[in-house]
Amino acid sequence: MKRVFITGASSGIGAGLARFYASEGAQLALLGRREAALAELQASLPGQHSVYVVDARSRQALHAAAHDFLAGGPVDVVIASAGISAGTLTEELADYEVFESIVKTNLLATVATFEPFIASMRQRKEGRLVGIGSVAGVRGLPGAGAYSASKAAVRAYCESLRVELRSSGVKVVTIAPGFIQTPMTARNPYRMPFLMPVERFVPRAVRAIERGGSYQVIPWQMGVVAGLLGLVPNAVYDYFAAGRKRKPRIGE
Repeated sequence: MKRVFITGASSGIGAGLARFYASEGAQLALLGRREAALAELQASLPGQHSVYVVDARSRQALHAAAHDFLAGGPVDVVIASAGISAGTLTEELADYEVFESIVKTNLLATVATFEPFIASMRQRKEGRLVGIGSVAGVRGLPGAGAYSASKAAVRAYCESLRVELRSSGVKVVTIAPGFIQTPMTARNPYRMPFLMPVERFVPRAVRAIERGGSYQVIPWQMGVVAGLLGLVPNAVYDYFAAGRKRKPRIGE
């Protein structure tokens, strides 16, 4: 039986991945901040699964959940899916705490999620560590400095870890979603090309995880866009990006 550890399982991509893996007969560890949402998810899934109500910003809580789940047997897949997003403006001093929270949740929680599993995966010479990035990490978006920076950092961090573990048998996979229909994207006030329902995103993500590929943008159309954005000169990018609507700050 495959055993899968998923943070951010309360909703969105994390919950979608949990439903898919449970339907395949996997045993899950479901982590999130919202106890009621986790309990509802757990009740809807076939099989027996563990629930851990934790704030992903707490390294201690993440490690405690990981060690508890590891006590039940080896873990095959670890998915650091916890993530938050909000508009941020550097000129607004109150946004610093929001910036800090986004970086802790999106980046540092990914590190803390992986830490407890690496030794046992190395010993077994197998396993998947999955970081959830974003196409928003390809270029900086106006009003989204915290989110873009955190997701760019997730990609770079996972790349570093992938190289470190190259000969260990452990695969590090970065999934970069485009626009996926989740509560996180529901408040976006701008057009979202190639918007994909989470139910269509999840099977594609799982296939990429099972292949053990290094980096996968989903949907593929956004992968093409992301590749082109990386080639656009700064002056051209700045001109067009400056006129783009920004994500609302908290309270807007």
